[in-house]
Amino acid sequence: MSMHSTKYKFLAIATFFLLFQPKMAFQVYCQTSASKTPTRLEAVQIFTDKVLDHGMDNYREQPTPLFVDGLRVDDLSPVQWLHKGENWIPSNLANQQNLFRTFVGLSALTGDQKYRNAAVEAVEYGFNHFRHKNGLMYWGGHRFFDLASGRFVGEGYRHEFKFTLPFYEFLREVNPEATDHFIRALWNAHILDWKKLDMNRHGAYEDEMGNLWTHDFEQSPAFFEGKGLTFINAGTDLIYAGFMLYQYTGEKGALDWSKRLAYQYVHARHPKTGLGVYQYSKPIRERQPPAEGPLPTTSDYGDRAENQFGSRFGEVALEGYMLRSPAAIYGHNAIIQLQMAEQLSDEGRDLLKWTIDGLTAWLRYGYDAENNTARALWADGTDITGYVIERDGYYGKKGDIFEAVPMPSIILWSTALAYRMSGDKTLWKSLRFMMQGFDLGDPGKKPGRKAALNLAHLQSDPLLLYAVLELCRLNKGEEYKELAIRLGENILRDRFHKGFFMPGKDHVYASVNAVEPLALLALEAMLQGKEHLVPKYNSGKGYFHGPHDHFGRSTDQNVFWDAKKE
Repeated sequence: MSMHSTKYKFLAIATFFLLFQPKMAFQVYCQTSASKTPTRLEAVQIFTDKVLDHGMDNYREQPTPLFVDGLRVDDLSPVQWLHKGENWIPSNLANQQNLFRTFVGLSALTGDQKYRNAAVEAVEYGFNHFRHKNGLMYWGGHRFFDLASGRFVGEGYRHEFKFTLPFYEFLREVNPEATDHFIRALWNAHILDWKKLDMNRHGAYEDEMGNLWTHDFEQSPAFFEGKGLTFINAGTDLIYAGFMLYQYTGEKGALDWSKRLAYQYVHARHPKTGLGVYQYSKPIRERQPPAEGPLPTTSDYGDRAENQFGSRFGEVALEGYMLRSPAAIYGHNAIIQLQMAEQLSDEGRDLLKWTIDGLTAWLRYGYDAENNTARALWADGTDITGYVIERDGYYGKKGDIFEAVPMPSIILWSTALAYRMSGDKTLWKSLRFMMQGFDLGDPGKKPGRKAALNLAHLQSDPLLLYAVLELCRLNKGEEYKELAIRLGENILRDRFHKGFFMPGKDHVYASVNAVEPLALLALEAMLQGKEHLVPKYNSGKGYFHGPHDHFGRSTDQNVFWDAKKE
């Protein structure tokens, strides 16, 4: 048989399938296409279509336009939180802000508005049905909407954000009044004492709106005793929200109080080193800890680091001064404050200086460039890496060892962003060590100068991609772009499985809030010269924390997103 006759015979068979067996033809096409690696944009579109097709509410007679937080990859069933024998299907809008960023960015790049429209409908529904009368939303670390029962469920009647950092730009496009009201209610609920800025990560839904920005303020000494736990992960959400409100409404009070709160963490830094702090207050000691034996881990016994280590390390032993992992202070907090400083321009100069001063201090004392690790430190610079805990307590059990941790990738990003905004030579020096520590090669003595990048690296962390995108903004040469493209290819290779983005193919569940698709859109937009079309990622991440029948009091990260196939 000739080549021509073979060709015509194949075309005839194909035509038959297309005309008379379209379903079978589509299946054959899908099987053939499955072996083809999708482009970055195609992969994001496959993911978002999967979420639209399988992640939307259809669990009761009257479905809503809401999305489930995640899906089991193998059978596309929703994640379920088990509590007292009841299965909850979580739809936590606070945990879907990156999904909405992805939807908005994909619509902007492709022109297909179905993604953006889906985000609009979900947020509109949330504003119409999830709002307490004081303006807070039923979402966040301890509450979510259960798609199985149509109820709000969770642990306690309290609001909590910790580096949630919502997509306020979009929320305000959908409903400006509700967004502004929420931000004011966020501050109203979480500030316990405005005069000294005692703050807590838990906020009460029962609170009525107070005086907000008209309160008096007096600078209190660092580590005053207060009722709250002034954790920087919760404080950062307040700082960010206040700055955003100021940019929207011009409320000078929102700007002033956000700066005051940001300065509380600066004011409490160790005077010798400029290091710290995770919190700027101490919990009031309502009960005395026992003199011997295991120490209680609740804050009603006072500062838990002081209780566990005070006899060994003295006055520096405070919770605020314990620096075991730098990601919170020098990663998440640094990124959002740098981004806010850039948006605020002249009004953000203090914020820029405070953030860069803190980051450079940690790079001096806490960064082990030789091993690309982060030392365990007290804020006075004391290296406690290798320290063996002598008594059970909040920070571990007797015999546990404080170890150096691998450099968090988010700090490469914050360092690259800080350098781009400041040109500080010490930041570039540390960035060069970090790049090589992550096996990305040498970015050069100066941006783009004698760079020796490693395009054969195996990294697929989206936060590393965000760091390299900062380098691309510094230097328009092709070397950094090639490195960014390789990171994107690796993300597709290592983290894109069955239409979802996950750390690996052995994971059981996929979160709809994955950062990878948003990072790929950012890369695509940069390559097309359309960076303004894709929403900026600000390091925000949602979570849920509460009692689970099989895990005890745990997080969705532990129950769902870390779960692997046996």
